[in-house]
Amino acid sequence: MTAPTEAALRAALSTVIDPNTGLDLVSGKQLRNLQIDGGDVAFDVELGYPAKSQMPALRSALIAAARTVPGVGNVSVQLSSKVVAHAAQRGVQLLPKVKNIVAVASGKGGVGKSTTTVNLALALAAEGASVGILDADIYGPSQPMMMGISGRPESADGKTMEPMENYGVQVISIGFLIDADNPMIWRGPMATQALEQLLRQTNWRELDYLLVDMPPGTGDIQLTLSQKVPLTGAVIVTTPQDIALLDAKKGLKMFEKVGVPILGIVENMAVHVCSNCGHVEHIFGADGGKKMAGEYGVDYLGALPLNLSIREQADAGRPSVVADPDGEIAGLYKSVARQVAVKIAAKAKDYSAKFPSIAISKTT
Repeated sequence: MTAPTEAALRAALSTVIDPNTGLDLVSGKQLRNLQIDGGDVAFDVELGYPAKSQMPALRSALIAAARTVPGVGNVSVQLSSKVVAHAAQRGVQLLPKVKNIVAVASGKGGVGKSTTTVNLALALAAEGASVGILDADIYGPSQPMMMGISGRPESADGKTMEPMENYGVQVISIGFLIDADNPMIWRGPMATQALEQLLRQTNWRELDYLLVDMPPGTGDIQLTLSQKVPLTGAVIVTTPQDIALLDAKKGLKMFEKVGVPILGIVENMAVHVCSNCGHVEHIFGADGGKKMAGEYGVDYLGALPLNLSIREQADAGRPSVVADPDGEIAGLYKSVARQVAVKIAAKAKDYSAKFPSIAISKTT
Protein backbone atom coordinates (compact mmCIF):
# COMPACT_ATOMS: atom_id res chain seq x y z
CA MET A 1 0.00 0.00 0.00
CA THR A 2 1.28 3.45 -0.93
CA ALA A 3 2.16 5.71 1.99
CA PRO A 4 0.05 8.86 2.30
CA THR A 5 1.62 12.09 1.05
CA GLU A 6 1.91 15.33 2.99
CA ALA A 7 -0.11 17.17 0.34
CA ALA A 8 -2.96 14.67 0.58
CA LEU A 9 -2.99 14.89 4.38
CA ARG A 10 -2.95 18.68 4.36
CA ALA A 11 -5.83 18.70 1.90
CA ALA A 12 -7.84 16.31 4.08
CA LEU A 13 -7.10 18.18 7.30
CA SER A 14 -8.05 21.49 5.67
CA THR A 15 -11.65 20.24 5.66
CA VAL A 16 -11.71 20.54 9.45
CA ILE A 17 -13.05 23.98 10.37
CA ASP A 18 -12.22 25.75 13.62
CA PRO A 19 -15.73 26.20 15.09
CA ASN A 20 -14.74 29.50 16.71
CA THR A 21 -13.03 31.26 13.81
CA GLY A 22 -14.79 29.67 10.84
CA LEU A 23 -11.36 29.04 9.24
CA ASP A 24 -9.75 25.72 8.47
CA LEU A 25 -6.85 24.73 10.68
CA VAL A 26 -4.33 24.45 7.83
CA SER A 27 -4.74 27.91 6.28
CA GLY A 28 -5.00 29.32 9.81
CA LYS A 29 -1.46 27.95 10.43
CA GLN A 30 -2.61 25.99 13.47
CA LEU A 31 -1.35 22.69 12.05
CA ARG A 32 2.23 21.98 13.17
CA ASN A 33 4.86 19.20 12.97
CA LEU A 34 3.14 16.95 10.45
CA GLN A 35 5.07 13.64 10.36
CA ILE A 36 4.48 10.57 8.21
CA ASP A 37 6.08 7.19 8.96
CA GLY A 38 4.69 4.61 6.55
CA GLY A 39 1.00 4.56 7.38
CA ASP A 40 1.46 6.23 10.77
CA VAL A 41 0.63 9.93 10.92
CA ALA A 42 1.33 12.40 13.73
CA PHE A 43 0.75 16.14 13.96
CA ASP A 44 0.12 18.95 16.42
CA VAL A 45 -2.63 21.57 16.41
CA GLU A 46 -2.09 24.73 18.46
CA LEU A 47 -4.98 27.10 19.15
CA GLY A 48 -4.38 30.71 20.13
CA TYR A 49 -7.12 30.70 22.75
CA PRO A 50 -8.23 28.39 25.61
CA ALA A 51 -10.65 25.69 24.48
CA LYS A 52 -10.41 22.72 26.85
CA SER A 53 -14.08 21.80 26.44
CA GLN A 54 -13.82 21.68 22.64
CA MET A 55 -10.63 19.62 22.39
CA PRO A 56 -12.24 16.11 22.34
CA ALA A 57 -14.61 16.93 19.45
CA LEU A 58 -11.84 18.67 17.51
CA ARG A 59 -9.48 15.72 18.01
CA SER A 60 -12.12 13.29 16.73
CA ALA A 61 -12.78 15.44 13.66
CA LEU A 62 -9.05 15.65 12.84
CA ILE A 63 -8.51 11.90 13.20
CA ALA A 64 -11.56 11.18 11.01
CA ALA A 65 -10.30 13.61 8.34
CA ALA A 66 -6.80 12.09 8.33
CA ARG A 67 -8.22 8.59 7.92
CA THR A 68 -10.00 9.56 4.69
CA VAL A 69 -6.55 9.58 3.03
CA PRO A 70 -5.69 6.16 1.53
CA GLY A 71 -2.86 4.41 3.33
CA VAL A 72 -3.32 6.13 6.70
CA GLY A 73 -3.18 3.79 9.69
CA ASN A 74 -2.52 5.11 13.18
CA VAL A 75 -3.19 8.81 13.73
CA SER A 76 -1.65 10.66 16.68
CA VAL A 77 -2.88 14.19 17.39
CA GLN A 78 -1.45 16.55 20.02
CA LEU A 79 -3.87 19.42 20.73
CA SER A 80 -2.85 22.45 22.77
CA SER A 81 -3.67 26.09 23.44
CA LYS A 82 -1.08 28.85 23.63
CA VAL A 83 -2.19 32.33 24.63
CA VAL A 84 0.35 35.03 23.75
CA ALA A 85 0.59 38.74 24.52
CA HIS A 86 -1.14 41.04 22.06
CA ALA A 87 -0.55 44.68 21.28
CA ALA A 88 -1.95 47.38 23.58
CA GLN A 89 -2.18 51.17 23.16
CA ARG A 90 0.97 52.86 21.96
CA GLY A 91 3.31 54.23 24.58
CA VAL A 92 1.81 52.30 27.51
CA GLN A 93 4.19 50.18 29.57
CA LEU A 94 3.24 46.52 29.58
CA LEU A 95 2.64 44.69 32.84
CA PRO A 96 5.13 41.95 33.78
CA LYS A 97 3.64 38.44 33.80
CA VAL A 98 0.30 39.62 32.33
CA LYS A 99 -0.20 38.82 28.65
CA ASN A 100 -3.56 40.45 27.94
CA ILE A 101 -5.66 42.95 29.88
CA VAL A 102 -9.37 43.30 29.11
CA ALA A 103 -11.51 46.12 30.48
CA VAL A 104 -15.12 45.19 31.21
CA ALA A 105 -17.03 48.47 31.22
CA SER A 106 -20.57 49.76 31.13
CA GLY A 107 -20.69 53.53 31.42
CA LYS A 108 -23.70 53.10 33.71
CA GLY A 109 -23.97 51.36 37.07
CA GLY A 110 -26.45 48.62 37.85
CA VAL A 111 -26.32 46.80 34.52
CA GLY A 112 -24.56 43.68 35.82
CA LYS A 113 -21.01 44.52 34.75
CA SER A 114 -19.32 42.99 37.82
CA THR A 115 -21.41 39.81 37.51
CA THR A 116 -20.45 39.58 33.86
CA THR A 117 -16.77 40.14 34.69
CA VAL A 118 -16.60 37.40 37.30
CA ASN A 119 -18.42 34.85 35.14
CA LEU A 120 -16.28 35.61 32.09
CA ALA A 121 -13.14 35.19 34.19
CA LEU A 122 -14.36 31.86 35.57
CA ALA A 123 -15.36 30.72 32.08
CA LEU A 124 -11.89 31.46 30.68
CA ALA A 125 -10.32 29.63 33.63
CA ALA A 126 -12.61 26.62 33.02
CA GLU A 127 -11.31 26.48 29.45
CA GLY A 128 -7.75 26.20 30.73
CA ALA A 129 -6.51 29.81 30.84
CA SER A 130 -4.64 31.48 33.69
CA VAL A 131 -6.93 34.36 34.71
CA GLY A 132 -7.00 37.28 37.12
CA ILE A 133 -9.51 39.97 38.10
CA LEU A 134 -8.65 43.54 39.04
CA ASP A 135 -11.58 45.14 40.85
CA ALA A 136 -11.19 48.74 39.67
CA ASP A 137 -14.30 50.01 41.42
CA ILE A 138 -12.59 51.82 44.29
CA TYR A 139 -15.83 53.27 45.68
CA GLY A 140 -17.96 50.14 45.37
CA PRO A 141 -15.82 46.98 45.22
CA SER A 142 -17.92 43.85 44.73
CA GLN A 143 -15.48 41.16 43.58
CA PRO A 144 -14.55 39.96 47.12
CA MET A 145 -18.18 39.00 47.76
CA MET A 146 -18.82 37.59 44.29
CA MET A 147 -15.65 35.49 44.34
CA GLY A 148 -16.31 34.30 47.88
CA ILE A 149 -13.00 35.65 49.20
CA SER A 150 -12.30 37.28 52.55
CA GLY A 151 -9.16 38.28 54.46
CA ARG A 152 -6.16 40.44 53.62
CA PRO A 153 -3.51 39.96 50.92
CA GLU A 154 -0.08 38.82 52.11
CA SER A 155 3.02 40.93 51.56
CA ALA A 156 6.50 39.46 51.96
CA ASP A 157 8.43 42.70 51.40
CA GLY A 158 5.95 45.33 52.60
CA LYS A 159 5.93 46.87 49.11
CA THR A 160 4.09 44.38 46.93
CA MET A 161 1.23 41.99 47.69
CA GLU A 162 0.07 38.58 46.63
CA PRO A 163 -3.28 38.31 44.84
CA MET A 164 -6.10 36.53 46.65
CA GLU A 165 -7.44 33.43 44.91
CA ASN A 166 -10.55 31.27 44.59
CA TYR A 167 -11.87 28.90 41.91
CA GLY A 168 -8.43 29.08 40.26
CA VAL A 169 -8.73 32.84 39.56
CA GLN A 170 -6.38 35.48 41.04
CA VAL A 171 -8.13 38.58 42.42
CA ILE A 172 -7.12 41.94 43.85
CA SER A 173 -9.52 44.59 45.15
CA ILE A 174 -9.51 47.59 47.47
CA GLY A 175 -12.22 45.59 49.25
CA PHE A 176 -9.51 43.30 50.65
CA LEU A 177 -7.72 46.26 52.25
CA ILE A 178 -10.62 48.03 53.99
CA ASP A 179 -13.55 47.05 56.18
CA ALA A 180 -16.65 46.13 54.21
CA ASP A 181 -18.75 48.95 55.68
CA ASN A 182 -16.02 51.59 55.42
CA PRO A 183 -16.75 54.13 52.64
CA MET A 184 -13.89 55.37 50.44
CA ILE A 185 -14.23 59.15 50.78
CA TRP A 186 -11.46 59.98 48.34
CA ARG A 187 -11.10 62.54 45.59
CA GLY A 188 -10.26 61.37 42.06
CA PRO A 189 -6.44 61.60 42.21
CA MET A 190 -6.28 59.50 45.40
CA ALA A 191 -8.56 56.83 43.96
CA THR A 192 -6.58 56.80 40.72
CA GLN A 193 -3.28 56.39 42.56
CA ALA A 194 -4.70 53.57 44.68
CA LEU A 195 -5.87 51.79 41.56
CA GLU A 196 -2.49 52.03 39.87
CA GLN A 197 -0.87 50.60 43.00
CA LEU A 198 -3.34 47.69 43.04
CA LEU A 199 -2.51 46.96 39.42
CA ARG A 200 1.27 47.34 39.43
CA GLN A 201 2.16 46.29 42.99
CA THR A 202 0.34 42.97 42.85
CA ASN A 203 2.52 39.92 42.18
CA TRP A 204 0.38 38.46 39.40
CA ARG A 205 1.39 34.90 38.57
CA GLU A 206 1.76 34.48 34.79
CA LEU A 207 -1.70 35.52 33.61
CA ASP A 208 -3.07 34.85 30.14
CA TYR A 209 -5.89 37.30 30.81
CA LEU A 210 -6.47 39.98 33.44
CA LEU A 211 -10.07 41.21 33.47
CA VAL A 212 -10.57 44.71 34.85
CA ASP A 213 -13.96 45.28 36.45
CA MET A 214 -14.29 48.96 35.57
CA PRO A 215 -16.27 51.44 37.70
CA PRO A 216 -19.25 53.06 35.99
CA GLY A 217 -18.85 56.41 34.25
CA THR A 218 -16.19 58.12 32.13
CA GLY A 219 -14.40 60.24 34.76
CA ASP A 220 -10.90 60.39 36.25
CA ILE A 221 -10.49 56.70 37.09
CA GLN A 222 -11.84 55.44 33.78
CA LEU A 223 -9.72 57.86 31.75
CA THR A 224 -6.55 57.06 33.72
CA LEU A 225 -7.13 53.33 33.27
CA SER A 226 -7.70 53.78 29.55
CA GLN A 227 -4.54 55.85 29.11
CA LYS A 228 -2.08 54.18 31.50
CA VAL A 229 -3.10 50.52 31.59
CA PRO A 230 -1.98 48.41 28.59
CA LEU A 231 -5.41 47.26 27.43
CA THR A 232 -5.72 44.58 24.75
CA GLY A 233 -9.37 45.50 24.35
CA ALA A 234 -12.64 46.36 26.07
CA VAL A 235 -15.97 44.59 26.50
CA ILE A 236 -19.01 46.84 26.89
CA VAL A 237 -21.87 45.58 29.07
CA THR A 238 -25.31 47.15 28.74
CA THR A 239 -28.97 46.37 29.18
CA PRO A 240 -31.41 46.94 26.28
CA GLN A 241 -32.77 50.01 28.09
CA ASP A 242 -32.30 53.33 26.28
CA ILE A 243 -30.89 55.08 29.36
CA ALA A 244 -28.26 52.34 29.80
CA LEU A 245 -27.38 52.40 26.11
CA LEU A 246 -26.85 56.15 26.29
CA ASP A 247 -24.06 55.73 28.84
CA ALA A 248 -22.69 52.56 27.21
CA LYS A 249 -22.16 54.54 24.00
CA LYS A 250 -20.17 57.14 25.95
CA GLY A 251 -17.97 54.41 27.41
CA LEU A 252 -17.43 52.90 23.97
CA LYS A 253 -16.45 56.29 22.53
CA MET A 254 -14.00 56.89 25.38
CA PHE A 255 -12.11 53.69 24.57
CA GLU A 256 -12.08 54.52 20.87
CA LYS A 257 -10.56 57.95 21.56
CA VAL A 258 -7.63 56.47 23.47
CA GLY A 259 -7.01 53.70 20.94
CA VAL A 260 -8.42 50.72 22.86
CA PRO A 261 -10.16 48.21 20.55
CA ILE A 262 -13.75 47.23 21.38
CA LEU A 263 -13.95 43.44 21.55
CA GLY A 264 -17.74 43.47 21.58
CA ILE A 265 -20.97 44.22 23.41
CA VAL A 266 -22.74 42.00 25.95
CA GLU A 267 -26.45 42.59 26.39
CA ASN A 268 -27.37 41.83 29.99
CA MET A 269 -30.89 41.38 31.44
CA ALA A 270 -32.11 40.97 27.85
CA VAL A 271 -35.19 38.88 28.63
CA HIS A 272 -37.07 37.59 31.66
CA VAL A 273 -38.79 34.21 31.72
CA CYS A 274 -41.30 33.83 34.55
CA SER A 275 -40.30 30.90 36.77
CA ASN A 276 -43.97 30.13 37.49
CA CYS A 277 -45.72 30.34 34.13
CA GLY A 278 -42.90 30.58 31.59
CA HIS A 279 -44.10 33.93 30.21
CA VAL A 280 -41.32 35.72 28.27
CA GLU A 281 -41.03 39.45 28.80
CA HIS A 282 -38.49 42.05 27.65
CA ILE A 283 -38.58 44.20 30.78
CA PHE A 284 -35.86 46.63 29.68
CA GLY A 285 -36.70 46.59 25.97
CA ALA A 286 -35.62 44.29 23.16
CA ASP A 287 -32.34 44.08 21.21
CA GLY A 288 -30.95 47.44 22.32
CA GLY A 289 -27.43 46.06 22.66
CA LYS A 290 -27.65 44.28 19.32
CA LYS A 291 -28.75 47.49 17.59
CA MET A 292 -25.92 49.42 19.28
CA ALA A 293 -23.39 46.85 18.05
CA GLY A 294 -24.68 47.26 14.51
CA GLU A 295 -24.66 51.05 14.79
CA TYR A 296 -21.01 51.18 15.86
CA GLY A 297 -19.76 48.27 13.76
CA VAL A 298 -18.62 46.12 16.70
CA ASP A 299 -19.32 42.49 17.54
CA TYR A 300 -22.45 41.48 19.43
CA LEU A 301 -21.13 38.87 21.86
CA GLY A 302 -24.48 37.65 23.13
CA ALA A 303 -27.35 38.19 25.54
CA LEU A 304 -27.83 37.13 29.17
CA PRO A 305 -31.28 36.77 30.76
CA LEU A 306 -32.66 38.61 33.77
CA ASN A 307 -32.60 35.57 36.00
CA LEU A 308 -32.90 35.22 39.78
CA SER A 309 -30.27 32.49 39.99
CA ILE A 310 -27.55 34.72 38.48
CA ARG A 311 -28.05 37.25 41.27
CA GLU A 312 -28.39 34.67 44.04
CA GLN A 313 -25.29 32.73 42.99
CA ALA A 314 -23.13 35.87 42.67
CA ASP A 315 -24.29 37.17 46.07
CA ALA A 316 -23.45 33.80 47.62
CA GLY A 317 -19.89 33.90 46.28
CA ARG A 318 -20.50 31.06 43.82
CA PRO A 319 -21.16 32.66 40.41
CA SER A 320 -23.16 30.77 37.78
CA VAL A 321 -20.15 29.29 35.95
CA VAL A 322 -19.00 27.46 39.10
CA ALA A 323 -22.41 26.99 40.78
CA ASP A 324 -23.95 25.27 37.75
CA PRO A 325 -21.10 24.74 35.24
CA ASP A 326 -23.18 22.62 32.85
CA GLY A 327 -26.29 24.82 33.04
CA GLU A 328 -27.74 27.01 30.29
CA ILE A 329 -26.61 30.30 31.86
CA ALA A 330 -23.04 29.08 32.37
CA GLY A 331 -23.11 28.01 28.72
CA LEU A 332 -24.02 31.56 27.68
CA TYR A 333 -21.17 33.06 29.70
CA LYS A 334 -18.74 30.48 28.27
CA SER A 335 -19.84 31.35 24.74
CA VAL A 336 -19.18 35.06 25.36
CA ALA A 337 -15.80 34.32 26.99
CA ARG A 338 -14.76 32.11 24.09
CA GLN A 339 -15.62 34.85 21.58
CA VAL A 340 -13.57 37.38 23.58
CA ALA A 341 -10.56 35.03 23.63
CA VAL A 342 -10.88 34.31 19.90
CA LYS A 343 -11.12 38.05 19.12
CA ILE A 344 -7.95 38.67 21.14
CA ALA A 345 -6.11 35.80 19.41
CA ALA A 346 -6.84 37.42 16.03
CA LYS A 347 -5.27 40.74 17.05
CA ALA A 348 -1.71 41.86 16.38
CA LYS A 349 0.83 40.21 18.67
CA ASP A 350 3.06 42.17 21.01
CA TYR A 351 6.68 42.00 19.88
CA SER A 352 8.18 44.46 22.37
CA ALA A 353 9.87 41.66 24.33
CA LYS A 354 11.80 40.65 21.19
CA PHE A 355 13.48 44.03 20.82
CA PRO A 356 16.64 44.75 22.82
CA SER A 357 16.47 47.63 25.26
CA ILE A 358 18.62 50.56 24.21
CA ALA A 359 20.61 52.49 26.79
CA ILE A 360 22.07 55.87 25.90
CA SER A 361 25.20 56.77 27.80
CA LYS A 362 26.78 60.18 27.91
CA THR A 363 30.34 60.28 26.63
CA THR A 364 32.88 63.05 26.83
